[in-house]
Amino acid sequence: MSSQKPYLVRAIFDWLVDNGHTPHLLVDATIEGVQVPHEFINEGKIVLNIDPGAVRNYHADNDWISFSARFSGKAMELFIPIIAIRSIYGKENNQGMFFPDDEVSPEPTTPAKQATSRKTKTKHPGLKLVK
Repeated sequence: MSSQKPYLVRAIFDWLVDNGHTPHLLVDATIEGVQVPHEFINEGKIVLNIDPGAVRNYHADNDWISFSARFSGKAMELFIPIIAIRSIYGKENNQGMFFPDDEVSPEPTTPAKQATSRKTKTKHPGLKLVK
């Protein structure tokens, strides 16, 4: 069964926006595949404002969140594996959801790796004759 985390992140994002709050992500920047501005990382973490008015081309799927944002006037493309998200919460009241660190896997699943792992991990049920 797939992880609940990407679904929860998207649901909390929608809930915060619908209620007029500013959604923020707390991201573990030490996870492989995280692409964020390094100068804003503090103790291996970064907090990102993902309000629709603050970012462009926001996209969230089951493996990644990506968007464009400006940092010190400079545009940047950000890529965040879902496994790197530690929390999503509203700036105004800190309500949202925090995720445990134990969900971290050694490397994020890129679309190409996903297709490969589906092919190699698919096992069909079989019958074995027992005498």
